[in-house]
Amino acid sequence: MLVYDITRRPTFENLPKWIEELRHFGDPEIVIVLCGNKSDLAGHGIRQVDEREGRTLAERERIWFMETSALANLNVEEAFLHMITQIHDITVRKNLDAKVRGDCDRAIAPGGRKVILNGLDCDDDEVSATKHSSCTSCIN
Repeated sequence: MLVYDITRRPTFENLPKWIEELRHFGDPEIVIVLCGNKSDLAGHGIRQVDEREGRTLAERERIWFMETSALANLNVEEAFLHMITQIHDITVRKNLDAKVRGDCDRAIAPGGRKVILNGLDCDDDEVSATKHSSCTSCIN
């Protein structure tokens, strides 16, 4: 999640550099959510970054955008839920792809954790005889 302050233009102007670094050093399917924070101050005449600018950057970079206010708790939960949903969708797709390929070792959760179903993981002796043929114990 990249957050900039709508009342401080330099925080917005640094975003392309941060996006480039995330894409360079992160996973190719990294989920980036762009949040323009302090939207509660938008009507006080101190806004330096228009909402349209945030949306334009997000569209250009193909990332999700939302204005938030941590102080007023506006759209904060929604931003995190969107990010978590996107990560979940990618993880499920990767696990299904691994199952189709018969590659249980790739059926993992984010952070490298093994997927465990019914108390068995892909390295259990009970499962090892069947893990490459069906992978039923390795799907999320």
